[in-house]
Amino acid sequence: MEKVGKKLAVLVGCNYENTHYRLHGCHNDVIAMRDVLVNRFGFDSQRIELLMDKPGRPVMPTGVNIKKALNKMVDQAETGDVLYFHFSGHGTLIGKKKQDEAIIPLDFNYITNIDIRKIVNRVPEGATITIVSDSCHSGGLIDKEKEQIGPSHKPINQVEGKTIQSSQSCKPKFIPHETVLEHLTSLTNINTSDIGTHMLQLFGNEASLLFCLPQMELDLLKPLKQDEGILLSGCQANEECQDVGGSENENQAYGAFSHAVIAVLKKHSGPLSNKELVLMSRDVLKNDEHIETQHPCLYCSDENAEAVFLSQG
Repeated sequence: MEKVGKKLAVLVGCNYENTHYRLHGCHNDVIAMRDVLVNRFGFDSQRIELLMDKPGRPVMPTGVNIKKALNKMVDQAETGDVLYFHFSGHGTLIGKKKQDEAIIPLDFNYITNIDIRKIVNRVPEGATITIVSDSCHSGGLIDKEKEQIGPSHKPINQVEGKTIQSSQSCKPKFIPHETVLEHLTSLTNINTSDIGTHMLQLFGNEASLLFCLPQMELDLLKPLKQDEGILLSGCQANEECQDVGGSENENQAYGAFSHAVIAVLKKHSGPLSNKELVLMSRDVLKNDEHIETQHPCLYCSDENAEAVFLSQG
């Protein structure tokens, strides 16, 4: 067995406080996950970067700051290192055919599957990067990654693109494309339905590669080597993740997927493969009375599907 080197993590919890898109459990998710990383997996707390949109925090989880933290982590990586990225917040689908996935930072400067692929391609050979995305439509967030555990069936609570909310204590971690477009238009005053135009106007070359690169270059952005990227997504690409608890129960609010992953890890103290962790998390969600339809998925190489989550010895 190869020797495990440094363990580095970037944890992002976005509650979007003081906005119409407010969530309640995302800060709790990443704080709880930080404790698990330190106490169970032996991460040094000094090597865990925690980004949350809490008043007074020195660094806010904007698109630029999240990408800066991820690139800094990859820059420090060497063969044998274990890298971890956890995102709890809103997600969405973009593009003309809604085929590209994105997580939504605090400032709406999307981080897309193209950006994640570029970051994963930079991870040194022999190091691994594991991504847990507790956000809507997060299946496939590492672009062109192999699906190991994918869609089970068409979600029963989706009718003509609309989602029936399963419980008053749940809120989907999803902002509709049209709502984002409306918000960005109010900032740019440009009359166009092309979201890329707004992103480039607002963020320039700090916008997603999806909007900056021509299609020909995007098509060429593929895995460069035996891939070491591992994605545990909170739901299928056509589903929504749930934020549970609401404002009445802020201290106990949580993201359903983050909560399920942590519950499985607490119940099973021995090493679990990435595949086992995702399947067990599905079982937890299946038995959660708050969650109607949400199927976590796994995207990675065949070898990494059977590999131990975060290389726990």
